[in-house]
Amino acid sequence: MTKDELIDQLVATFGKTKVNKLSKILKQQGFALRDLIDLTFREDKTIAFRAAWLLENTFLINPVSYLPDLDYLLTRFHEVVYPSCQRHYAKIMMHITSSTAHYLIREKLQDTDLEPVVEKCFDWMIDPKVKVAVKVFSADVLFNLRTRYPWITEELTNQIKFLMRNGSPGIQSRGKRLLAALGA
Repeated sequence: MTKDELIDQLVATFGKTKVNKLSKILKQQGFALRDLIDLTFREDKTIAFRAAWLLENTFLINPVSYLPDLDYLLTRFHEVVYPSCQRHYAKIMMHITSSTAHYLIREKLQDTDLEPVVEKCFDWMIDPKVKVAVKVFSADVLFNLRTRYPWITEELTNQIKFLMRNGSPGIQSRGKRLLAALGA
């Protein structure tokens, strides 16, 4: 599938079934992940959102197969501004920073400066316009990175407590779990 053919697919009606089907096709055809990442930054927010949804599903099928593109994904992370794309990028980061991520992913991340990711996740947690799911995934990313950047623990604890004061059930639930894990 060419990039233009994919754009045609992203313009058409989109649902979970189509995302799964396209993810498999892109994986089988070796579609360049960089091209898919670039589509998440299109001016057309609908195409950008659908590309981000597809990126999440395609990438998480087998993140190790996209190891050569991981640096590119990470360098573009701080550029994500569309609210509909933030959720998908934050979820990808949550998975790849997890202690259960494949060892090759964890090794690659050890050699990568993740401070721009940390900054963006804190920005999303602080911004009142950012959706709850993005805040929750961002909190998980920060929790996952707390041993690498020890200063995160105190800042994350304070931010979670702040969000929980008037937070949604999703914030309350995740906040309690993370605070318990942080020993706060």
